[in-house]
Amino acid sequence: MKLDHMTWYEVDARINQGAAVLLPVGSTEQHGPMGRIGTDTICAEAVALAAASRCGGIVAPPLAYTPAPFNTGFPGTVSVSAEVFQMLANEVIAGLLAQGFRGVFVVNGHGANLEPLRTIKSTLLDNQLIIRSWWEPDTVNTLRRQLYGEWEGMHATPSEIAITQSLLGVLPANLAAEPPRKLTAEYVRDHAGDRHGPPDEHRAEFPDGRVGSHSALANPKDGKRLLTMAAIAIANEFRSFEQDR
Repeated sequence: MKLDHMTWYEVDARINQGAAVLLPVGSTEQHGPMGRIGTDTICAEAVALAAASRCGGIVAPPLAYTPAPFNTGFPGTVSVSAEVFQMLANEVIAGLLAQGFRGVFVVNGHGANLEPLRTIKSTLLDNQLIIRSWWEPDTVNTLRRQLYGEWEGMHATPSEIAITQSLLGVLPANLAAEPPRKLTAEYVRDHAGDRHGPPDEHRAEFPDGRVGSHSALANPKDGKRLLTMAAIAIANEFRSFEQDR
């Protein structure tokens, strides 16, 4: 259930029952020749809503403007600084807790969000905030590897494109029809968490916006499987999180 679709009477009743809340966090950035600008937010919110439908959870409106400075060389990307994002996310999380929600469960869809979110978590009690990227559960990662192997890559991944296809339809592959340059293990290690360079350098190195990800391998059927598997895992974690409060 969406928080913004509820009345305050309904929210009050759920809070009195000991409810926690799901908070999707994504980004607004390019996702290659066939990926939607809002991919990270679309995926995070879709997983949160699908999980909520399984466990009766409440889903807060998503945070969509987050750090993506490396992608600002591509049209459509809107990046805010890590400091601004951290302040906003902290205000939102603190506001939800102040309203009486017993905990906030972040469903994340963008690597650069993790460090600021973990900094916020370090200032709270251990049981107040949990952070999970939708691809993090072992079952989801196993399916990603089975479907795409090394072609999952790091950005504009076929798994996230597949989820958006299952929800919104398929866009033309355009330049993504051709495989991108494969990444070395060293590159993946050194750039984990979206630690990419300045926007001009990043676009010069990855001119079509993909970072080792063969987006054209995506299809709606696999997207539905990934969405369902992620929702099951997140629902189970959220249920335990809410009950342990």
